Amino acid sequence: MPADNNTPLPPRAPISHESLARLVDRFYDKVSADPKLGAVFNPIVEDWPEHKRLLTSFWSSVALRAGSYRGNPLAMHRPLGIDRSHFERWLELWRATVPEVLDNDGAAQMIDYAERIGQGMRMGLGLGDHPRGRDLGIPITQVPRNPAS
Repeated sequence: MPADNNTPLPPRAPISHESLARLVDRFYDKVSADPKLGAVFNPIVEDWPEHKRLLTSFWSSVALRAGSYRGNPLAMHRPLGIDRSHFERWLELWRATVPEVLDNDGAAQMIDYAERIGQGMRMGLGLGDHPRGRDLGIPITQVPRNPAS
């Protein structure tokens, strides 16, 4: 259920398990209500509260080094038919939501984490910024042909 925009938010907080749970709840309410992202995720997420618990575990493992998440996000996203525009929208919503919940330092850190994770996911799904090895900084050169061959 989307958040009630008239409900006051708790004060912005540093990163903690509780603040991450609030962030995940608020953010994924926006994801599920978003026309672009909701169209992808609503048909496959059978239980949003349970999914939010899993995602809180993921973000706690990322931000707090909790080690509580066991999963493979890349494998889960691969069959969804998402493209670069889905990542862009996801990050747009994330960047807007994080400062609503976390203090400035926590927000900056969580946005940085999300941008790096998003870049890795795009690369893993073949949606990187550059073709093939250029995502890794590997120059693509032509191999000279041996005229004797």
